[in-house]
Amino acid sequence: MSNHTEAQRPQRNEFTWNVENKTFKKVIINTRRYKMITENEIGKVVIDSAIAIHKALGSGLYEIVYEVVLTHELKKHGLDVERQVPISIEYDGIKFDEGFRADIIIESKIILELKSVESVTKAHKKQVLTYLRLTECKLGYLLNFGEELMKDGITRIINGVLK
Repeated sequence: MSNHTEAQRPQRNEFTWNVENKTFKKVIINTRRYKMITENEIGKVVIDSAIAIHKALGSGLYEIVYEVVLTHELKKHGLDVERQVPISIEYDGIKFDEGFRADIIIESKIILELKSVESVTKAHKKQVLTYLRLTECKLGYLLNFGEELMKDGITRIINGVLK
């Protein structure tokens, strides 16, 4: 993937040892590069992976099958991926630990809601938008693996403005 912003975090390790009443000190500075990936770059990986999975497995399987396989594919791309993440909500001053479960959250930035139905409804799309608002994520995808062609089963939903 290109166009990543790179941040460097130097890590300093110091080692000391004594030999014949002399103290030796060695300082090792290890610089690791961390890549910051944008929502749009993650989205391209999501779409490409979903299409590849749909081509390989076809439609008609349970959602959980696509969820497990998609999680595996996204992790192969080096992304931080969590499945079935409980999201708490607050209502009337009371916190409910499990307001809903997000099917997949990627890099704490994108929510994926997976379906395996003949067609998605407006309610499915509103569900994803509500999830985005509650988590303050900016981008979500509704992926319906029940469509004959995966490209027809991809809905991109934005909460606010992407940077």
